Amino acid sequence: LTPLSPPHPPLLPPSPLPSAFTMRLLTHNMLINPKKGMEGAFPLKLVPTKVSKEEVKFNSDFIINLIPKIDYKALLYAASTVGLKDLPAELPKQIDANTHEDVLKSLHHALLEIHVEEGTLICPKSEREFAITQGIPNMRLREDEV
Repeated sequence: LTPLSPPHPPLLPPSPLPSAFTMRLLTHNMLINPKKGMEGAFPLKLVPTKVSKEEVKFNSDFIINLIPKIDYKALLYAASTVGLKDLPAELPKQIDANTHEDVLKSLHHALLEIHVEEGTLICPKSEREFAITQGIPNMRLREDEV
């Protein structure tokens, strides 16, 4: 995927919305088009228009356990759409909390501290758009899509 060209949405202070209700880049990494026949249409294109940052306590063990569950190329793409550039191009083969603390902190920041409050997700296969409103991606299908 080709990252969207700048300008990136400005990084705003923490949202008044509770952070549990706003879409993180971790969420983006797990979302797919729910329509039948759209398998393999991943990752969804991310077009953020409002992004905020909220600090979350760093837990290296949590991030280490999360790494096998994420699609790193999709995370790099999503990070580029919100203007993050501090993630390495590739992850080290074996990540250790002591040796790779800087990588783990960058992953922590990208996955958990960046919140997409407004924007659009676009299926790369069907070009179907899903709105992100007040931090919640609306992945419901229309009646004619079911």
